[in-house]
Amino acid sequence: MITGINHITLSVRSLSESFAFYQNVLGFKPLMKKQKSAYFLAGNLWFCIEEDPFVRQRELPEYTHLAFTVAQADFPLMCDRLNAANAKIFKENKSEGNSVYFIDPNGHKLELHVGDWQSRLTEYRGQEDAEFFV
Repeated sequence: MITGINHITLSVRSLSESFAFYQNVLGFKPLMKKQKSAYFLAGNLWFCIEEDPFVRQRELPEYTHLAFTVAQADFPLMCDRLNAANAKIFKENKSEGNSVYFIDPNGHKLELHVGDWQSRLTEYRGQEDAEFFV
């Protein structure tokens, strides 16, 4: 039985550039850094980056992305950090809760979101095409 996400690993072109982005812009806590890889904590999430010569050259066209939780009080600061880092925004937020959808230096689509699955389901209550299991 799956009990959660153990860790996330993303391939990166440049370990040093990506390390700086995840530490300084997103505020991930560094745990370990080697020549071609690094480990962070993002809250309680074990997050890894691995230098890979085959990393995509630009973001993929589909909507697939990773979303990280941000407290409402921290959301404006995080948006300011993304703007200062010239992070490309790939989507305008139209869902409940504040969100910013952006591209990391390696073309990975990421999101910072204020809210959780409960607040999202509350938003969908009453919509005809929504089927609920909880």
